[in-house]
Amino acid sequence: MTVHRRRVKQTLSLEERLAEQARLLREEAELLPHGPVRDAALRRAEEAESGLNMSEWLTSPGLQLPK
Repeated sequence: MTVHRRRVKQTLSLEERLAEQARLLREEAELLPHGPVRDAALRRAEEAESGLNMSEWLTSPGLQLPK
């Protein structure tokens, strides 16, 4: 029996998906009372924003291979 990998064609870029996820998590956190659940949502939003910044940095034209 072979296992087939589920393939999904992404319609949005990684940067767009990370920005959307961060926005949704921040909106969710605003509705939550102060506490660990809200802190976790804010932490996940910050992680998504960090991933977005890292992705933009890695794909920037200023990043050059060493010569």
